[in-house]
Order: sequence, then C-alpha cells, then structure tokens
Amino acid sequence: MDFFETIMFPFKWLVSIIMVGFHEGLSGIGMPAASGWTWTLSIIGLVLVIRAALIPVFVKQIKAQRGMQLLQPDLKKLQDKYKGKTDQLSRQAMAQEQMAMYKKHGTNPFSACLPMLIQMPFFFALFTVLSGISTARDQGLGIGAMSHEQVVQFDESTIFGATLSASLLHGGEGNLTSVWILSIVMILAMTASQFITQKQIMAKNMSEEAMASPFMRQQKMMLYILPIVFGVGGINFPIGVLIYWTTTNLWTMAQQFFVIRRMPTPGSPAAKALAERRAAKGLPALPILGGKKVDAEAEAAAAAAVAQARSQRIQPQRKNRKKK
Repeated sequence: MDFFETIMFPFKWLVSIIMVGFHEGLSGIGMPAASGWTWTLSIIGLVLVIRAALIPVFVKQIKAQRGMQLLQPDLKKLQDKYKGKTDQLSRQAMAQEQMAMYKKHGTNPFSACLPMLIQMPFFFALFTVLSGISTARDQGLGIGAMSHEQVVQFDESTIFGATLSASLLHGGEGNLTSVWILSIVMILAMTASQFITQKQIMAKNMSEEAMASPFMRQQKMMLYILPIVFGVGGINFPIGVLIYWTTTNLWTMAQQFFVIRRMPTPGSPAAKALAERRAAKGLPALPILGGKKVDAEAEAAAAAAVAQARSQRIQPQRKNRKKK
C-alpha cells in the first residue's frame, strides 16, 4: 500500500459505509438492490450527508469572506504603502502587517477554499472506489464496506443503459452510446452549475470595493479556469463520480442563492435589493453576517433622547430691561 492509498483508506471506508447504508435503506423500502437508480440515489445520499456536515464550515467561510471584503480598503492602503518596494525586508514587513490584519479581524484569504479542500478527500475516495469496481469484481474482492456481492451489483447496474463505473475516456460495460451521451450531459451540467454559482456571486454579492480589488481579478480568472479544469477532467470520471460532483454543485448553487438573497454582502447589489424588499414590507434592516454588531439598547436610548430633546419647548430668555 503506497502513501496515497494509506491516506485515502479511511475516506474510502467512510464513503463506502455511507453509500452502503443508503443502499440498504433504499433496498429495505422496496427498491431493487441491483438497480442503477438505487445506487444513484445512494451516491446522492452521500452528497447530502457530506454537504450537511459542512454547513458549519460554510458559515465560517461566509464570515471570513465578509471579513475579507470589509478589509479591502485597509489592504489597498497597505499595498499603496509598499508600492514600488521590492526588497526582501519590505515584502516581509508587508506580509507581517497583512497577517496581523487578518488575525485582528479573525479572517484569512484561504477560508473561501475550505469547503472544497475538505470535500476533495471524499471526492478522490469515491473516484478510487468506483474506478476499482471492475477490478474488485474480477478478483472476487470487496471495496471498503462494500461486499463482493454489492460490488457485482454495482458493476452490473445501469441508468439509461450506461453502467455507473463507466467513463467517457475509458468506456465500460453496457451501451457505449449511452455512456457517451450521459457522460457529456453530466459534464455539461457539472461545469454549467459551477460557472453559474461563481457568476451569481460576482454579479450580485460583491461590494464595489471588492469588485475593484486585485483579489477580484483572480476571481474572474477562476470563474473560467475551474469549469474548464473540471470539464476536461470529467472525461476521465466514472458516471457515478459525475453524479456526485453535479449533485454537490447543484447544492452549492442553491446554497449560494439562499445566502445572496437572505444574507448578502454589505454594499453589494443583493444587499441593496434586500433592503428595498424589507423597506417595502415595512420591516427593519437585518444585521449583516460578518459585519459590526449593533448595540440595539444604546441605539434606542439615543433615539429616545433625540426625540425628547426635540419635543421640549424652548423657553424664551428674558431680556434685561433698561433702567430709567
């Protein structure tokens, strides 16, 4: 067992245990154990479990992103301070000041990638499990928590005539035309959902400061690079992996739609739209996640004091009479 397999071993077991658990549950309610749709729903169930477990990480990611966007003016000042200084001491001092700024505000530029980084071991584990199905079947072995019988069932199961372990590049058993058509449709759905998710964030959920920052230029590059990377890599993914990644992208798209509508970034077009909707309904503005906390009691007391001061009648001062 090499180093990579040693690292992936517990993830392969966890992925296979969740899939087998959903498969047993679905079979228990009457779905055919050898059906491709039973295994497809098991893969979707795997996505739901992993993404539900990542919700606390996603909330942390949102807070970090808001903190980074609120820091953009300060970061711009820091960049202007060290502009043109290319010596090692200046670069080191700038890096230290940036890290101190991130630490002070409880954020960092890597938090946005945290959910994806946590998902990657599970993604590779599923890829390893599904890619090894045919080999395990021929050798009479199981994979992780999957017994040899379940491995055979999975290998022979199909949806629309394509086996779940087949891929566009390597083919597989079953109808090759169905494998090609289903793979291409899933790759297009996977890349399109990822592109739409990133596009709606940039179009609706970024403040003007964030749009003008150097970080935004990197985001625009990633908007087009990531879908291409996953699209090209998708030709090597088994159909089961494409189902997993498409489902998780759809989850992300729906999750981002909810966040943009209900918890938008301060100063973004979505935040203005939310304020207008609440104002039209006569509702107060909501506190923005990741923004500064407002002392409601202090605000109320200040407003009451201002109202009282305005309502008081100002007594005219008595003028001194001239002595005769």
